[in-house]
Amino acid sequence: MNMKRFIGAASAALLLFGVASPSLTANVFAQEKVKLTFWDENAGPQRTPLWEELIERFEKENPDIDVEYVGLPKNEAKAKIDAAIAANDAPDVASLQSTWLPEFSIRGALLPLNDMYEASVLKDKINEQAMEFNQSIVQDGMLYGIPYTQNLDVLWIRSDIFAKNNLEAPKSWDDFFKDIELLTKDDMYGYTLRGGAGGALHLQRLMYAYSGIEEYITEDGKITINDPLHKEFLERYIALYNVNTPQSDISNGYKEMVATFDSGLAAIVHHNIGSFGEHSEALKPEQFEAVPLPASLKGNYVLEGGNAIGLSIFKNTKHPKEAFRLLEFLASEESQSHWNEAVGQIPTHKDTLDDEWIQNAQHISVAFDVYNNPETKLYQPPFYLPDYRSTLDNLVDPNIQKLLAGDMSVDDFLDEWASALEKSNAKYKEVFKD
Repeated sequence: MNMKRFIGAASAALLLFGVASPSLTANVFAQEKVKLTFWDENAGPQRTPLWEELIERFEKENPDIDVEYVGLPKNEAKAKIDAAIAANDAPDVASLQSTWLPEFSIRGALLPLNDMYEASVLKDKINEQAMEFNQSIVQDGMLYGIPYTQNLDVLWIRSDIFAKNNLEAPKSWDDFFKDIELLTKDDMYGYTLRGGAGGALHLQRLMYAYSGIEEYITEDGKITINDPLHKEFLERYIALYNVNTPQSDISNGYKEMVATFDSGLAAIVHHNIGSFGEHSEALKPEQFEAVPLPASLKGNYVLEGGNAIGLSIFKNTKHPKEAFRLLEFLASEESQSHWNEAVGQIPTHKDTLDDEWIQNAQHISVAFDVYNNPETKLYQPPFYLPDYRSTLDNLVDPNIQKLLAGDMSVDDFLDEWASALEKSNAKYKEVFKD
């Protein structure tokens, strides 16, 4: 046997039987890397490369850690994470919607971040309201998610088409419906709506923006989703389908709806500022712009609170310290600025607010104008209910398709929605009564 092979074999044997020299053992273990998994809840051609680039930057700064990126399609993400939790096979770190935190925390799936956050460079740098909100919606009041991006629902309009037709952006709901009708001509529809996955959230935000109702659930446990003003709005809104919208809208998810607008098939779409990236790739700057949802019937803007996404660590991680290093990096000023500029959303890190791109972005300016308006009011759905999101996803979303197809009345649709959440709230109050 040659000497090199002999030394190699001997070293391996010594390691196997635990009698290797301290220096040799240290050298071997120094080469081992911690492996983390990161799950993205809204993967796609626009966002996946951003996460991959940030992870690559992190690995260069942290050569002792390898990170595996796993992208989940938005419409499947919640179900896949649910299954992973049930199988005790959740990732180390994930991007999670704030509305998922109550359910996941009650299931004992998430790691409380309070102590690590207090000791980190992020302390006092993340928007306080967003942080407080994440703690207010979970049953034990702990911090389970650090928000890295905030959003605002808006109308994206084809400003060039509006100008061509001598129309101004809609400021009232009557303007909204009138413009949609006027712009439905030739080869273009006035509007595209979301009849598929995620449609319930869209519809909910539109109805409360219209009615101006600020209380989602009353003190006596009544859900206001079936208020007469919401019925009034919904009857007008549903009447747009297959007249002022494409017939295919009945199955539209986020990507299909945005593509309808970006392809020039529709003049208006209701989404959020986060689709700026897609619009800017498909259209020229002078062809589109963001405008606020019209003021409510009461004359002010009414928005849904908690429109944010954050970073969480799952309790099953074997490497909580390294997982928080990854979270801390992704929530940093530089990472947030890079990600949010490309996507078109609002970073939560305070040090990003003076960035040039924020000062110059039209859609960000609209968001700040709405949020900073002293008359703007926020309503808060019962995010604390463990089955709040699953009710919207599994009951209301399919019912929207029944509604559009004419197989369900507006009254039945709203009453069934309200009843499901009222029953859930009563059960929750019974379990967690003071």
